[in-house]
Amino acid sequence: MNDLQFILDTAAEKRPVIDRMTQTIWDYAEPDYGEYQSCDYLVSVLEQEGFTVEKGVGGIPTAFAARYGHGHPVIGITAEYDSLPGLSQERGNPVRSPLPGHTHGHGCGHNVLGSGAVGAAILARHWLEESGTEGTIVCYGTPAEENGFGKTFMLKAGCFRELDACFTWHPRPYNASPAYCHVGYLVAKFTFSGVSAHAAASPEKGRSALDACELMNVGVNYLREHVIDKARMHYAYLDAGGQAPNVVQSHTVLLYYLRAPKIAYSKYLLERVSDIARGAALMTGTQVQIEQVGGMSDYIPNPVMCRTLSDAYLATGAPDFDEEDYRIARRFVEALPPEQKAEVLKSGAAANGVSEEEFAAKPLITSIIPFDPAQQNTILTGSTDFGDVSYAVPCAQLNATTCIPGTSMHTWQHTAMVGTSIGNKAAFAAAKGIAYGCVKVFRQPELCAEARKQLLAVTHGEYESPIPDGILPGEGITL
Repeated sequence: MNDLQFILDTAAEKRPVIDRMTQTIWDYAEPDYGEYQSCDYLVSVLEQEGFTVEKGVGGIPTAFAARYGHGHPVIGITAEYDSLPGLSQERGNPVRSPLPGHTHGHGCGHNVLGSGAVGAAILARHWLEESGTEGTIVCYGTPAEENGFGKTFMLKAGCFRELDACFTWHPRPYNASPAYCHVGYLVAKFTFSGVSAHAAASPEKGRSALDACELMNVGVNYLREHVIDKARMHYAYLDAGGQAPNVVQSHTVLLYYLRAPKIAYSKYLLERVSDIARGAALMTGTQVQIEQVGGMSDYIPNPVMCRTLSDAYLATGAPDFDEEDYRIARRFVEALPPEQKAEVLKSGAAANGVSEEEFAAKPLITSIIPFDPAQQNTILTGSTDFGDVSYAVPCAQLNATTCIPGTSMHTWQHTAMVGTSIGNKAAFAAAKGIAYGCVKVFRQPELCAEARKQLLAVTHGEYESPIPDGILPGEGITL
């Protein structure tokens, strides 16, 4: 049988199923660990397609593992379906317009991520049945990527370790199956306790927890000069102590994210920042409690699997945008400030190899960036809990165009675009690419052994979860 043609033909048959998943999950737009409708819906689709589904894997009610086939290779595909707070937005509207009664929105495009991943599993499952080839496909439903470390908890509970390889994808303004690395990070909470007092009548009796927070933040700002360039340290006040200036605040809480190219350096940052917190407490006569409440490991792209997935994506093709998609995209381009619009047209034209005038008429990137081993020298400063999976299993991920160039993830603009036919086309393209990547591995199982050697050369078989013992899913910081 012609493997590529089978995937393309089966994809055309299943396209309505994939489109329906894309739009349904966008409508649900559920928060971390609250993705009950999204989870149940995807499970129902997979069961209808002949998968055996186990719900609640890893001790998480909104996680699942759907299996089909037997024997090795065992290839995993991860699906996400959580959304973000404050990013509700009307489909296709380039003017801020939240949907009444909705707070969350798919500003990172996990509706298409989930539908494309499940779609890929369905296509690969039908190929296994038709070809009679030995192998197993496992589609993992992985909740709470945004702020809940879902895959990290699942790996700690034993998920993914059965796999010989694992694929996923992510929405972007471009198409690729790159070997870019992602940074890891730790999340720590600093709780300061002081003594309340009247700030005017008896300030000498007070010990200000708010002063301690501010001194800590100043200390960390001085530390920024003495860490590596790719390190990131950002914070938020979870509790500023109150709203009354005439009260010496007795309680405050800071939340810190400490990012670095390797999770080991994040641990080093936590030690340094913790010392600063202790110093701030000493200076103010307060007490500080330090809790590591979560984190994600850095992502290790596997060269063998990245090349395999890239070759597959080049064969199956980028999203097949049509005039309706371009019409939607043009509306978002026209809504941009002049300088930003000029940059979008310039970068998009270069990517597609056309003139700026031509790109203005069709402002979506349709070229595919091929795999290049040198991409491993590029470190993206965003993070993903797929990084933890990459410490246990050889991994690769695909990117597909879901928006106009220059669009930031985690924005209402992306929510609006990914909820239209543009998102449908991206999910469909990702499903085909990942499915054909799975076929290539099933046909060449020796790739798994080569990929495993590459992984062990980097990790030496060592992995320490960034989730401390005793913390359960949903107990950390979720939004």
